[in-house]
Amino acid sequence: MTGLALALVLASAAIHATWNLLAKRSGGGGVAFVWLFAALSALLYAPAAAWVFLTARPELGVTEVVCLAGSSLLHLAYFLLLQRGYRAGDLSLVYPLARGTGPVLATALAIALLGERPSPVALLGAGLVAAGAFGLTLGSRSPEGGGARTAVVYGLLTGMLVAAYTLWDKWGVGILLVPPLLFDWMSNFGRVLLLTPLAARRREEIGAEWRRHRREVVGVALLSPLSYILMLTALSIAPVSYVAPAREVGILFGTLLGTHFLAEGHALRRVSAACLMVLGVIALAVG
Repeated sequence: MTGLALALVLASAAIHATWNLLAKRSGGGGVAFVWLFAALSALLYAPAAAWVFLTARPELGVTEVVCLAGSSLLHLAYFLLLQRGYRAGDLSLVYPLARGTGPVLATALAIALLGERPSPVALLGAGLVAAGAFGLTLGSRSPEGGGARTAVVYGLLTGMLVAAYTLWDKWGVGILLVPPLLFDWMSNFGRVLLLTPLAARRREEIGAEWRRHRREVVGVALLSPLSYILMLTALSIAPVSYVAPAREVGILFGTLLGTHFLAEGHALRRVSAACLMVLGVIALAVG
């Protein structure tokens, strides 16, 4: 992995952890929260997307539209499951599972389906990242006694979707060559269209969500696309089997944010697990 790709991935990871902290603070608002930040993102990033479209003039045929539609569906399922997970359990439980499961699956599928052949050092790095991610989940508590098991299920399902959309979107930006910013904006716009019929029937809920969590909505609307655009840019210049695991250093950032702002304990164990992840990222960079 090049230095530029690694820098993009690390920046993406830090921003990703930050918007997940905001999403957790929203209390798992579900459809209302997801529609609000997706719609606001579409408005905020529309000028930049229009500029990229007019300057890059990408080809947007049937294949590209199918790819974008699939991305919209995968990301919509991801956001909704993530919100359900945060409603059931801690950031320090759901986030590591969601982020730790994804790269392991993405790397394995990239090897099997895309023919990528990461070096032994890179594979060792991927293994260390995954081990650190799962180590962070040990002993995590849930806000409700019976919620931990549910949170684990949602975390694992979310991780599977992370692997799926990582590979799918690699097709879009790495093979079909849709510019990353434009790809993310169009995928997000598709999510808005898919959710609008549900949102139209929940106007009161959406209004209440906006009044309660306006700051969180604005924060996620700004940071979530930025994080993913940086990751897509890295995917356009580096293999999935390197980018997907390296991005999971965000779990370190998420752990620090959760410990500091949400008073989630187990600091020594979590720092130890995070150190494994840092070693893994170094191995990925060297590999």
